[in-house]
Amino acid sequence: MSDFRLWHYDGRTAVRRHVLLVGIGDGRFRLEEPESGWAGEPVAWSELTMIGTEGGRTAFGHRDLAGWRMGFSGEAPPEIAGQLPQGERYGRWIDRFGFWPAAGGFTVVAALVIWGVAEAPGVVAPMIPRAWENRMGDAMVGDFGGRFCRTPAGDSALRSLVARIDPEGEAREVALANIPLVNAVTLPGGRIILFDGLVQQAGSPDEVAGVLGHELGHVRHRDTLTSLVRQLGLSVVLGGFGGNAGGYLNGVLSLSYGRDAESAADSVAIGQMRAAAISPAGTAAFFERMGGKGEAGSAEQAMTWLSSHPLSVDRRRRFEQAVAKDARYRPALDATQWQALRSACKADPKVAKPWGQSF
Repeated sequence: MSDFRLWHYDGRTAVRRHVLLVGIGDGRFRLEEPESGWAGEPVAWSELTMIGTEGGRTAFGHRDLAGWRMGFSGEAPPEIAGQLPQGERYGRWIDRFGFWPAAGGFTVVAALVIWGVAEAPGVVAPMIPRAWENRMGDAMVGDFGGRFCRTPAGDSALRSLVARIDPEGEAREVALANIPLVNAVTLPGGRIILFDGLVQQAGSPDEVAGVLGHELGHVRHRDTLTSLVRQLGLSVVLGGFGGNAGGYLNGVLSLSYGRDAESAADSVAIGQMRAAAISPAGTAAFFERMGGKGEAGSAEQAMTWLSSHPLSVDRRRRFEQAVAKDARYRPALDATQWQALRSACKADPKVAKPWGQSF
């Protein structure tokens, strides 16, 4: 067990460590990084939670430490495989009672709380198990067809940006897609996808940081799931996540969250930028260029961040007013990191070519 290597985030810093897992008895283990002399606090196996498995990579969290992560590729050694928590098929309480009894109970509960078309989605969506929502988002990710841009420098820059805007790891994944639309989308299950067109259009990394913070607000409030329930209906969302991912992805791209949800997401963006010492002025400038002055968008912008996130003079002004005169701001990324992020899609030889307006 002592030579089993994992990657690890301790939840306090953005440092990714390559650690050894060392058993210490009494149902506990410790993660150690011999190269640096770093050693983590003892962790009980029972404190681990399964985050997910994808492409042969498995990740676990800590139920009491937000942002704590560990994971590995391939199969776990037999001596620890039996200690690791297992993935949930539908969600803990559904797995406990069985699918059909749980589905029947869920239908009864849903019938009791759906009292109006306008309010029902906001009541029902939080009741849907996270594991179910995650599976729906995972199915949509596959429809991007290998268009995620991966380069060492670009990945490092994106991780640095995410670490500043989302230090608690609320988003399950933030990725850059080789798609030339000025867009960023939040999929069900906490996945945020930035489009390369957005990065190219941005005048600074601070602008991208503001958009990322806004999307993080949609993750925090589960706005995407709420809007899908409103748009498609509860039965379709619960019953169709495995067979129509492409159609649902188009639905996500055309979602409109509503004024209250957009305002709440803006609040999250401003709060995260303030905590990260990133100026909101860049986001205000982005809003102004994308339509914050009130001009109507062109037909060619139909599937952009402008159409799925309606802009207004008031929203632009709100970010302008959030700029503190005496604050000491730092750019979201330095010049080298910003260039690495902007060139990631062109520099990745394996990324699929971008497409046009349809998925």
